[in-house]
Amino acid sequence: MIPPCQLKYSEYTPCHDPRRARKFPKAMMQYRERHCPTKDKLFRCLIPAPPNYKNPFTWPQSRDYAWYDNIPHRELSIEKAVQNWIQVEGDRFRFPGGGTMFPHGADAYIDDINALIPLTDGNIRTALDTGCGVASWGAFLLKRGIITMSFAPRDSHEAQVQFALERGVPAMIGVMATDRIPYPARAFDMAHCSRCLIPWNKLDGLYLVEVDRVLRPGGYWILSGPPIRWKKHYKGWQRTEEDLKQEQDEIEDLAKRLCWKKVVEKDDLAVWQKPINHMECANNRNADEALQFCNNSDVDSAWYKKMETCISPLPEVQTEEEVAGGALENWPQRASAVPPRITRGSVSGITPEKFEEDNKLWAERADHYKKLIPPLAKGRYRNVMDMDAGMGGFAAALMEYPLWVMNVVPSGSAPDALGVIYERGFIGTFHDWCEAFSTYPRTYDLIHANKVFSFYHDRCDITYILLEMDRILRPEGTVIFRDTVEMLVKIQAITNGMRWKSQIMDHESGPFNPEKILVAVKTYWTAEPAQKQQ
Repeated sequence: MIPPCQLKYSEYTPCHDPRRARKFPKAMMQYRERHCPTKDKLFRCLIPAPPNYKNPFTWPQSRDYAWYDNIPHRELSIEKAVQNWIQVEGDRFRFPGGGTMFPHGADAYIDDINALIPLTDGNIRTALDTGCGVASWGAFLLKRGIITMSFAPRDSHEAQVQFALERGVPAMIGVMATDRIPYPARAFDMAHCSRCLIPWNKLDGLYLVEVDRVLRPGGYWILSGPPIRWKKHYKGWQRTEEDLKQEQDEIEDLAKRLCWKKVVEKDDLAVWQKPINHMECANNRNADEALQFCNNSDVDSAWYKKMETCISPLPEVQTEEEVAGGALENWPQRASAVPPRITRGSVSGITPEKFEEDNKLWAERADHYKKLIPPLAKGRYRNVMDMDAGMGGFAAALMEYPLWVMNVVPSGSAPDALGVIYERGFIGTFHDWCEAFSTYPRTYDLIHANKVFSFYHDRCDITYILLEMDRILRPEGTVIFRDTVEMLVKIQAITNGMRWKSQIMDHESGPFNPEKILVAVKTYWTAEPAQKQQ
């Protein structure tokens, strides 16, 4: 049996451990990047839930409420009280939907954005929120059919990302520091920073250049908070007018050098738009002040890869009206349309025919899963992780349910289709499962592992992958493994010692398929209250 870890590790995030972080330089936020434990420092114990842990509220109630016992932190409610982020009400937290720049609530703030750029016609589907707080912006965009990848570092405000995921809103621990953020180029229709404290105008524009890399052609960047509307706010921000004017001038200049167009500035909001291609941008360059184009083609690689201060070139076009890389369908047609990256043959080995077959296959598999796990169709699972998402077929097959999927593409797996997943209007990240994922414990309800263990078994000790799955799975959460019988038997032998209950079942095509399905459930247990541990 694998023992439980001590209660003090109930919120342990192995690759974002504040104690380990202290050994790294603070410059450029390096200490808040991923720093994973070496092999000899890996925990061989089960991260416990805090005493009195309860199943989170179901969606959509979870958007507004969470149990205090699940995340016993009052700091944010005190520190951010004025901004209406979070309030403690008896045994629960309430999320009024406030934020630093939207004291009237995220809904009203999103209405203000919608008055400037159209959010509801299906053209904008994927969004990125840099420095997201408790992710209220992402939470309230969901009802408008927009899915947001929100990230914030561990520790600046205790547990913001943990609160986001507890609410049933997509989020990851992450930071703009020295590494690229773990998303492909041309992924997001819109990116947003609301007083996110990222020094956009510094470091030769490194961070805005990175936003440009992940914005799709014609995508929008929205900024609120310093320095926008500094004439009104400078006293409250405790900064001089000169300082704020200079910051805004530098951001405006940088946006021009990226060939972005300023769409509008109104009240507290400023919006820029990336060009739909780089034709004009490349032709009208003034060599002295222009940012250079990167001369390498690996714009998509983003796993432990350093950011650069050159512009990620867009795919070539024939005319100035053509959208680089191909125009996307509006949502929701986007989910099932053949993604341009596939039509154009830019993902090796994937043809439009293979894409259509894959969609059919996952629709059948999802039907089979519903029979194996009836709660799937009943809204029991909200936060879902696909550990090796392929082209996103599993996520597409679950679209009718009130859930969202974190589509993970293992770094170094071929073909790399994370760009395709984003072109379909889903979100995801690169990751290496020999390391811990950038999330808090107990943040996913359902994990799907399709041949993940066949891929990793000779790369690292699979026990640690299973322990990581246990860490991020909620008590009473479910895992679906698909693999060979031999691999599933190995997995089952380990998970039997992890307080999981599991059963090997036949493949949807019947008992003669050498591939089988293992459905496992993590049983409910919590740490003993502290006094009993003494």
